[in-house]
Amino acid sequence: MGSHTMGSHHDLDAGINRYDDDDDHDPFYITSTKNAPINRLRRWRMFLWEAWQDLTLIILMVAAVASLALGIKTEGIKEGWYDGGSIAFAVILVIVVTAISDCRQSLQFQNLIDEKRNIHLEVIRDGRRVEVSIYDLVVGDVVPLNIGDQVPADGVVISGYSLSIDESSMTGESKIVHKDSKNPFLMSGCKVADGSGTMLVTGVGVNTEWGLLMASISEDTGEETPLQVRLNGVATFIGIVGLAVGFIVLFVLLIRFFTGHTKNPDGSVPFTPGKTKVGDAVNGAIKILTVAVTIVVVAVPEGLPLVVILTLANSMRKMMADKALVRRLSACETMGSATTICCDKTGTLTLNQMTVVEAYAGGEKIDPPDSNSQLSPMLSSLLIEGIAQNSNGSVYVPAGGGNVELSGSPTEKAILKWGIQLGMNFGAARSESSIIHVFPFNSEKKRGGVAVKLPNSEVHIHWKGAAEIVLASCTNYIDINNQLVAMDEDKATYFKEAIDDMATHSLRCVAIAYRSYMEKVSDNEEELSQWVLPDNDLVLLAIVGIKDPCRPGVKDAVRMCQIAGVKVRMVTGDNIQTARAIALECGILTSEADASESIIIEGKAFCELADSEREEIAEKISVMGRSSPNDKLLLVQALRKRGHVVAVTGDGTNDAPALHEADIGLAMGIQGTEVAKESSDIIILDDSFASVVKVVRWGRCVYANIQKFIQFQLTVNVAALIINFVAVVSSGDVPLNAVQLLWVNLIMDTLGALALATEPPTDNQMQRPPVGRREPLITNIMWRNLLIQAIYQSSVMLVLNFSGKSLLNLEHDTSDHANKVKNTLIFNSFVICQIFNEFNARKPDEKNIFTGITKNRLFMGIVVLTVVLQILIIEFLGKFTSTIRLNWKHWIISVVIGFIGWPLAFIGKFIHVPATPLSSIFNRCSRQSNTQS
Repeated sequence: MGSHTMGSHHDLDAGINRYDDDDDHDPFYITSTKNAPINRLRRWRMFLWEAWQDLTLIILMVAAVASLALGIKTEGIKEGWYDGGSIAFAVILVIVVTAISDCRQSLQFQNLIDEKRNIHLEVIRDGRRVEVSIYDLVVGDVVPLNIGDQVPADGVVISGYSLSIDESSMTGESKIVHKDSKNPFLMSGCKVADGSGTMLVTGVGVNTEWGLLMASISEDTGEETPLQVRLNGVATFIGIVGLAVGFIVLFVLLIRFFTGHTKNPDGSVPFTPGKTKVGDAVNGAIKILTVAVTIVVVAVPEGLPLVVILTLANSMRKMMADKALVRRLSACETMGSATTICCDKTGTLTLNQMTVVEAYAGGEKIDPPDSNSQLSPMLSSLLIEGIAQNSNGSVYVPAGGGNVELSGSPTEKAILKWGIQLGMNFGAARSESSIIHVFPFNSEKKRGGVAVKLPNSEVHIHWKGAAEIVLASCTNYIDINNQLVAMDEDKATYFKEAIDDMATHSLRCVAIAYRSYMEKVSDNEEELSQWVLPDNDLVLLAIVGIKDPCRPGVKDAVRMCQIAGVKVRMVTGDNIQTARAIALECGILTSEADASESIIIEGKAFCELADSEREEIAEKISVMGRSSPNDKLLLVQALRKRGHVVAVTGDGTNDAPALHEADIGLAMGIQGTEVAKESSDIIILDDSFASVVKVVRWGRCVYANIQKFIQFQLTVNVAALIINFVAVVSSGDVPLNAVQLLWVNLIMDTLGALALATEPPTDNQMQRPPVGRREPLITNIMWRNLLIQAIYQSSVMLVLNFSGKSLLNLEHDTSDHANKVKNTLIFNSFVICQIFNEFNARKPDEKNIFTGITKNRLFMGIVVLTVVLQILIIEFLGKFTSTIRLNWKHWIISVVIGFIGWPLAFIGKFIHVPATPLSSIFNRCSRQSNTQS
């Protein structure tokens, strides 16, 4: 079948060796923006339609149309369209800006989804293993498959050892299907549950079942994060208050209007019962309704859910640059609350660049480790056979000479490189015997094995794995004289001490052993797949110590976590001595004295504890050695029961339960299997612990930015409601009209959200303890800040409203002109107050509000844009906003009023507020009063 699909230039072992443009190899494309461009206009129309659905905006639009019709009827088309037209234009502007903003975020999420689906995998081409994107896979490619991989395309099995596939994603049945020559067909999108093998690609992209499925579904980005749910609650409460104020304003104004207490700017009464025309009365009532509805529009903080999406989208994009791909939105914000990180050693804390630096073979230490002169011929031959055959990696020797290319896991590559140094010819060693059965490396058993058949029909079984575990199964070793020697107690102790010595120097210890198998091996494929490789009476061939240096900067990253109140715990499959040495090197353990029994524990010992003991000791654990994936899961469960917010790193298929159980699962992008990535919330693309710490920084930044925006928005809400409410109830006059309030709403919601949602993380955020999940969104510090500003703003505006004419020397002007100047100054001052207050909101708890301001160009851009638009509105668009041009003195007054907000905020930060949230204090007081009563 392979040759038929491929044509003459294809070799099943070497893969494709030529790529002609006229070949029928269609690159693999999953339906995504990379190949099926999204119709942006159609998408934008959809968001426009959604933004239009807002009930308050619909009421305003109806009011605008009615006002437009009545205005044209009473005043003629030249003058009468301004009121209604202004409101309609302002509403349309709000809808368009909201739709553009939503559409941009949606496209950003789509790009992240494409990145998430862009799996990188190894294929065999030209006889060598090369890494390609899943989008570049072609029909005829030969793909190696290992445990945890996703089957990248439709195809057939070429060869496989215990290859079992989980087809539940396609068939819906959770049965694991064994694949062999009788059942060789593989479906794209399924996962490799066990074993290993190679496949020939026969169908890609939308020509596969999985491709068709992915083309027909769109990934849901509409999940509500916990923070959004909480914000919706805050928004609903504020909305109800705004609605109540709006109804009171409507009620008071209508009564004053129809009882003749309302006066026009020129002093005349707009409504006299029995004399005023119906059209004029309806027009007056519509204007009142418009003001009341606008108050509700300003009060309803629809910007709150928007700011979460904006902040998350911005941080997801920036985290991508920091080598972290977010798979679940909620993980962004949860990461800010993380109290502990359980992380792997290999590749996360270390570089994952392994080399063999110590070796024991022939019963003694080989020095240097790559010297083959100390090895006897039989030992050398068996060792090379074991290294070549019992390996998932491969060696590619370029035809024209040059450097040898190694592929496989870092441990495999280190051992293969050592084998080459000992004189191994990988291709020749593989061809001298044939593999008949494989036991893939298993993180539970900490070893992997292979059975090979020699030309003389002799069967050798090779094992490789954790040194002390393999050593425990060895009863013999081969000495330097080529003799098989029984493993006595002294020799076993010698090897154990060698392992401990290497481990204390932070080396990973791997033992290589073999045994002969004299019984007949079945030729039946089904019986072979059930055969359990014997792992007793082994002959020790070698023990190697592999050095994996710590990542540069990991010590600083661990220290940063500790300062931030996040405990770092190392969970590794390596032996306890290696784990301790690396933990000391990384700063997880600060000194040898730290390394007590309760802080360092073996996975097996932890697993055997009772539940209550396990929870108690989990709190103290800093290092867990020789841990299995199940031990990691138990540790996560114990820590969560103790109230911790747990982040876990993982790369293997068996890590999936722990990644799923943790509050934040962090899969490794380089070493991680597809199963691990599917179970995770965030993928760390460079496998580095420093990137994990950056995720914590961004998590805290998300939470802080949302709090900044809440403080900013609530200040505007409270001030606008107080100003209009007090003015209406006392005088029946509204200083801020509908169009002006809609402009304030635009500054506050969309532009304010954009400015504050994109603030970058600061070092200061990593010097505080994590934010508890139950902590209120609005802290006492925020209440202090917003009340100071809201009281100041509303007081100044109300003083201007009631005494503005005398304060501004406008008594000699006409009543109409004086009122317009006063109301324009109130509107201008109010907007400028918000511009100055935007700076205050950047740093709610820091006295210097200008720190790092140059780093956020978008913030500065939005401030400049708001100032320019405000100047245009006041100086040139007075007809629409019912304002008039202000002279330079009035502009200075407006700026001074806004500027006073800065020193006020500075002085306010010296006012001490209790750490206990206000809600808790009120609850305690109410409980005490209930108890007393």
